Amino acid sequence: MMVDVDPVDGLQRRTTLMNTTTLASRTIRCALTLGLSALLASGALAEEREWPRGHFPLPETGSVIGESYTVTVQEGDTLVDLARTHNVGYEEIRMANPEVSIWAPFAGTEVTIPNRHILPDAEREGIVINLSEMRLYYYSAPGMVESYPISVGRDGFSTPVGVTRTTVKVKDPHWSPPRSMRAEAAARGEPPPAVVPPGPDNPLGRHAILLGIPSYLIHGTNRPDGVGMRVSRGCIRMFPEDIESLYERVPSGTRVNIIDQPFKAGWSDDGVLYAQSFPPLEENEASFEPLLNAVEVVARAFGDEQPPVDYARLRTLIEQPDGLIVSLLHTADEAPTPVEPEVDGLFGGELELGGR
Repeated sequence: MMVDVDPVDGLQRRTTLMNTTTLASRTIRCALTLGLSALLASGALAEEREWPRGHFPLPETGSVIGESYTVTVQEGDTLVDLARTHNVGYEEIRMANPEVSIWAPFAGTEVTIPNRHILPDAEREGIVINLSEMRLYYYSAPGMVESYPISVGRDGFSTPVGVTRTTVKVKDPHWSPPRSMRAEAAARGEPPPAVVPPGPDNPLGRHAILLGIPSYLIHGTNRPDGVGMRVSRGCIRMFPEDIESLYERVPSGTRVNIIDQPFKAGWSDDGVLYAQSFPPLEENEASFEPLLNAVEVVARAFGDEQPPVDYARLRTLIEQPDGLIVSLLHTADEAPTPVEPEVDGLFGGELELGGR
């Protein structure tokens, strides 16, 4: 049983007359969205830094969006603070800065913000959720994609893959602890209430979007420090500001494609092949061989082309996944990365994928 919400109560709340403040807020949001779409059509937004949080222009060719950059730690900052400010999750910023303390980085330390992404290999429609990456993509308007960090189901409470749709949207939801959670709490001598009302103790936060898969939601959280980790009982958690933005703009009936792609490859608009690798979900590790899967993904990215690939670099990505984008191609003056031959002799330092 996953985290659930009382849909009857939610529907009742949705039919309550909204006050003028809420109506004004929605009007402003709609105007901003329409204005952004108009700017897209006119080409007026030339630089990504001018776009709202999480918004990126779709590349004319290829599948690489965003950019990574560095920021300097100020006194009192934590990496979790910086992650939230810069639209990345806990694991993303931890893997990008393995030598930096999460909770007590030294002031003056340079921190990498891994805000460059390869779009998932999936239809560019509605919402796409990539579980291993712990990131949500929303194709909200022509020429634009939004991307936000998320939390997904922890081991034993896996978020299911598959295609579904958004259904009911609930603001200030009540939360009914699932049976499994009540049993665990009772065993500890801490039985939870049957229903948790809206407020700071509600783990659903202030906004929830129900999915067609029973008992699964996209929702906020009262513990935003955990966004970007595997901590839920199967639901998709978002930063409060991100789910609020989606809640106002995602129509009911929007397609939601939940996938699991721990390895992605794609071309930039200037013709460079990049790859991105994430730690695979424990429960899916036995379902595929990571290196062969990566070779197949890269082969699909090539199509009929046969450019040289640095196999050692590819293997390192699989063995030491960190979510950072890495080029896989040799340059004209670059020698292949040295690598010990594989026992079966199938691969060397330079990998040709023609005919696959």
